[in-house]
Amino acid sequence: MLHKLIEFYNQKKTIFALYNFNYTMSTTKTIQSALISVFSKEGLEPIVQKLHSQNVTLYSTGGTEDFIKNLGIPVIPVEDVTSYPSILGGRVKTLHPKVFGGILNRQDNESDVQQMQEYNIPQIDLVIVDLYPFEKTVASGASEEDIIEKIDIGGISLIRAAAKNFKDTVIVASVDEYSLLLDLITNQNGATTLADRKLLATKAFHVSSHYDGAIFNYFNTDETIYKESIANGQILRYGENPHQKGFFFGDFEAMFNKVHGKELSYNNLLDVDAAVNLINEFKNDGPTFAILKHNNACGLASRNTISEAYLAALACDPTSAFGGVLIANTKIDVATATEINKLFCEVVIAPSYDAEAIAILEEKKNRIILIQNEVALPQKQVRTCLNGILVQERNNITDNKADLKTVTTTAPTEQEIEDLIFASKVCKNTKSNTIVFAKNGTLISSGTGQTSRVDALLQAIEKAKTFGFDLHGASMASDAFFPFPDCVEIAKNAGITAVIQPGGSIKDQLSIDYCNENKLAMVFTGTRHFKH
Repeated sequence: MLHKLIEFYNQKKTIFALYNFNYTMSTTKTIQSALISVFSKEGLEPIVQKLHSQNVTLYSTGGTEDFIKNLGIPVIPVEDVTSYPSILGGRVKTLHPKVFGGILNRQDNESDVQQMQEYNIPQIDLVIVDLYPFEKTVASGASEEDIIEKIDIGGISLIRAAAKNFKDTVIVASVDEYSLLLDLITNQNGATTLADRKLLATKAFHVSSHYDGAIFNYFNTDETIYKESIANGQILRYGENPHQKGFFFGDFEAMFNKVHGKELSYNNLLDVDAAVNLINEFKNDGPTFAILKHNNACGLASRNTISEAYLAALACDPTSAFGGVLIANTKIDVATATEINKLFCEVVIAPSYDAEAIAILEEKKNRIILIQNEVALPQKQVRTCLNGILVQERNNITDNKADLKTVTTTAPTEQEIEDLIFASKVCKNTKSNTIVFAKNGTLISSGTGQTSRVDALLQAIEKAKTFGFDLHGASMASDAFFPFPDCVEIAKNAGITAVIQPGGSIKDQLSIDYCNENKLAMVFTGTRHFKH
């Protein structure tokens, strides 16, 4: 009796093992049929040719069907499967149980297998889709009617169905994956593994979620809902520190043409961002050059030539300029490049360069040289906070002469007004709390990121003294109001003659009174420029 039980157990064990073996083997599947319905035909021909050579039955619709026929390859119209024509101007073509049944059926499910036979549903092993170009249509400025027609229905449904059933079905959801599919079916003779199909399904769900996000954002007017989807993230060497992973999600190539230098780091990108935002304040001004370190300007000047502007900016703080990011609002010429080449700097940015200037700057192997393109920057700023994110509108206000309200009996001179606006532009793009001194179109010094405005002021004064600048006749900018008159008093004693600030403190009059008593000019802008 015991002998028979052991024999029975071993038989069952063997059957179970064989079942598991066969199941494992079945996860690798050979493509025998494919449904192809794509917008972009680019790169499709070699796939179709390869599938045909592997005796794959092809199903298709509309323009894709014509494309395959023109290759001299047999293709079955979807209408022959569904017994239903394309209707409503092509809005309904593939939305039919015989199509989606072929995609969604579970090949190891007995009921599904029976129903496939009962309803004469053909098996579909591979689905290739490329969606209508919704985002490109929106970006083109097309009419709402044209945009709505570019909301893909059938295609997105095919993607979701095939991706859901990745256990049995291969999904290629974008022209971006054509080459991957071709490599797979070429190297594996038309077969795919479960891992292959799951990878493609993951990519497909990204396509569908990104597509739906773009549609939602086109329609959405509720500012309390935030959705963003960015593809093609760039892996950085590391994050802010070597022990942190870092990634950049954005279209760097749209903003810049990188002509030389090493890979940009996480910190490089932050500094480049700060540099671009700062120089944009001087976009319509004369030749202006800025030098930044750790997201703050350590030198900035406007002059008649960009070479003069660079030398004046460098003189502001040559110590901090070492290893900094340099940016110009106009073409960098040979004279400027020659001077820059004497300095160790990480990045140089300009809208254009003389050819010889680039050759000079390229003498330093690792120096990053960027040509800045005209690209609109995002109008929303996003950062993580606690267990969520903070979103705000970009600070698009740049103080100008028309904004100024003189609140003292002493009015600023024309030169002081120019310097006040200059200082305000720098102040807006400097870490709070901040104080900025400017004179004759030059950044004299600044106090940045201090816990008190008095500390920022004292830091700026000390820095000006360190580099031998005379503050007599200089102008001062503050990113926020003065709650007490101590700042204007300290500034006056240092030589400052004009002040720009937002105003808005309940104690504004105390600062105004001090300025009147000591013949300082002070203007209010009404706009605070915190940068935390």
